[in-house]
Amino acid sequence: MNEDRIDLSGQVAIVTGSGRGLGLAFARALAGAGAAVVVNDVDADAAQRAAEGIVSEGGRAVAEAVAVGTAQAADRLVARAVDSFGRLDLMCTNAGILRDRVLWNMSDEEFDAVVQTHLRGTFTCARAAVRQMRAQAQGGRVVLVSSISGQRGKFGQGNYAAAKAGIAAMARTWALECARSNITVNAIVPVAMTPMVASIPALAPLADAVARGEPLPAKVRQGLGLGTPEDVAPLLVFLASRHAADVSGQCIGIGGDKLSLWSHPAEARIALREGGWDAAAIARAWTTGVGQSLEPYGDDIQVPD
Repeated sequence: MNEDRIDLSGQVAIVTGSGRGLGLAFARALAGAGAAVVVNDVDADAAQRAAEGIVSEGGRAVAEAVAVGTAQAADRLVARAVDSFGRLDLMCTNAGILRDRVLWNMSDEEFDAVVQTHLRGTFTCARAAVRQMRAQAQGGRVVLVSSISGQRGKFGQGNYAAAKAGIAAMARTWALECARSNITVNAIVPVAMTPMVASIPALAPLADAVARGEPLPAKVRQGLGLGTPEDVAPLLVFLASRHAADVSGQCIGIGGDKLSLWSHPAEARIALREGGWDAAAIARAWTTGVGQSLEPYGDDIQVPD
């Protein structure tokens, strides 16, 4: 199954941060499947170029330039969809920024900027979209964009990882809350060679190769699950379709040749002690019980040889 076999005609979608990169691939794939799309970006020129490009390819799209985060911005996006196309069926909260810094050097402004765009932007846009979908009483789709950093952590990305982990938790929670309204909520965990990913030093040679028009080798597409934004976009089309009507509350990874389902947090091991635990009892039992094998953390990217 791919987007060429899925018909989203009659659906209306908003994709935040879709003037370029992964968001643009999302918007183009939705339009290619027949959906009308509101292209959003903080860069008005990028948003307009993206919308015009979709129209030139035979799709339907309009641009709305606004920085996500505030309730007013979210309301503008939903109003643009309804005013332009009459309804709203899908909200994809893709917009994001990076302000990488280790904990002891990160400023309040760097932390707040990332949380404002990713976490608050996801909240306000999803809230505005669900309100509209509930008013229409015909169900809908909310697709959030998380990250491997939010699943495992990444050095220098405390702000970004926290926001993306929060987004995964939002997907699980909102799936419960929206079920009665026939609105599914899922999170995509993408791995794609975007400008943000290309800034990772270990991936610089691969980014240079992609910039020269060279394809990524199979060992990268499969070993790292790393591909292009266009490799990720079909998952959004699937989640927007009738084929995903019963899929909700999930974190789904995609990149290169790899499609995956991320597990939800769960207790790995437990120990019981009648009367409860004191510190000394925990110390005695730790290495042979609950703590005998600690959980991995961190996303240490190693390019396959």
